[in-house]
Amino acid sequence: VLPGEVAPSHRHTPSAMRFVLESEGGYTAVDGERIPMRPGDFIVTPAWTYHDHGNDSNGPMVWMDVLDLPLINTMAVGFAEHHPQETQPVTLPEGDSIARFGSGLFPVDYQPAAGVTPVRCFPWDRSRKALLDSARSTPVHRCHGVKMRYENPATGGFPMATIGTFLQMLPANFAGVPYRSTDATIFCVKEGRGKSKIGHDVFSWGPRDIFVVPSWT
Repeated sequence: VLPGEVAPSHRHTPSAMRFVLESEGGYTAVDGERIPMRPGDFIVTPAWTYHDHGNDSNGPMVWMDVLDLPLINTMAVGFAEHHPQETQPVTLPEGDSIARFGSGLFPVDYQPAAGVTPVRCFPWDRSRKALLDSARSTPVHRCHGVKMRYENPATGGFPMATIGTFLQMLPANFAGVPYRSTDATIFCVKEGRGKSKIGHDVFSWGPRDIFVVPSWT
């Protein structure tokens, strides 16, 4: 999203998640809550929630956008709808979902919706601190280094029921042993540099690079 641009408000049956790569004054609005987009933030847009994006800064706003479209297309349930207004009304204070649901405390009568996280944004500064704190006391895994999963605090599942999401750190001079998984995996580099051997090929990567490991590779 370029400076001054607005992506009009709409909703669709696929769920979406965004990992912010560049942003100095951009935002998204999800279901009435305006959410600042900062580099490293992980933002969830559940299925059929209105959302729009805007950029009040002088530079571009860029993120990695991932939707569960393959599943939606397989079931032939892909639908979308535009909001009557270009941008939806903001009805909640900024940071509302984290304030209400990000502390581990929930309203006494709260009932979690199936597969939908009540927390819309996982800010980078909090996520990075949690990863570094865990690294101080968690043994380094021989394949994954230090790896944590993003979690729906209401259910203990993933923020999106259809896509698993993780935050991972490889310590300096780490050399992981080979592994493979039935998952196809998308990696997006926030900071640092390294190399990954995928099959017989070696790929060097650095900040904001994206690479893919196909299923069972």
